[in-house]
Amino acid sequence: MSNPPIAFVIAGSEATGGAGIQVDLKTFQQLGVYGVGALSCIVAFDPNNGWGHRFHPVDPELIAEQFEAALATHPVENMKTAKVGMLGTPATIEIVAEKLAERSWENLVLDPVLICKGQEPGAALDTDNALKEKILPLATVVTPNVFESQSLSGMEHIETVEDLEEAAKRIGEKVPYVLAKGGVELPGEDAVDVLWDGHEITRFAVPKVGEQRVSGAGCTVAAALTAELAKGNDVATAVHVAKDLVTRGIEHRVTANTPFDTVWQGA
Repeated sequence: MSNPPIAFVIAGSEATGGAGIQVDLKTFQQLGVYGVGALSCIVAFDPNNGWGHRFHPVDPELIAEQFEAALATHPVENMKTAKVGMLGTPATIEIVAEKLAERSWENLVLDPVLICKGQEPGAALDTDNALKEKILPLATVVTPNVFESQSLSGMEHIETVEDLEEAAKRIGEKVPYVLAKGGVELPGEDAVDVLWDGHEITRFAVPKVGEQRVSGAGCTVAAALTAELAKGNDVATAVHVAKDLVTRGIEHRVTANTPFDTVWQGA
């Protein structure tokens, strides 16, 4: 018999394996954590149309049923950590917020996916606002990229690491821990992420591996952070592990027929 650490995730499915719940569960497994999950939506890229997004939300009733099954499977004391990934619609956010609030989470990691290219602009804005209102207050850790940091902080621009640090502090007025990810979006030779813990900023910097985005990097960081918290590590230690894992995964990225490479969690 085995009793590994357990983590729950609610996220979208991305059939190519480069993002979403596929990445979350691979990352959990790589770090020795048993993953339990629910699907919020399905994103099916269209290979016949420039690999554009085709977005399909899961019915809220079915989301609720998945929560019911997943959370009944293991004792509360064994599953205290969860990750929230892409949700996609206000209706999805409503039911997820309701179900998450039914139990107390020791760690709730939010990867704040604020936009899906398959959505109309108005629908995307409604989703963003709902996420900020209903899910963000539940989080203990939030892991925004540069675009998401700008939106969540209300800043007009983020062009430097110092700007990113200011954004993290502003977001930190609502969430205990903020891991703002600079990645390849900011100038300089290093990919710099910053952690705000409510008192001080810690920078995590490694040399950039090229200048192009790699699909699944954000999902991998948030999932690795979740896994390490489920194992009992503190946030700073968990960030170190996540940064190391995603960097190695980018170095050994997987290429395919898609116009983007993907992170290899198994590297």
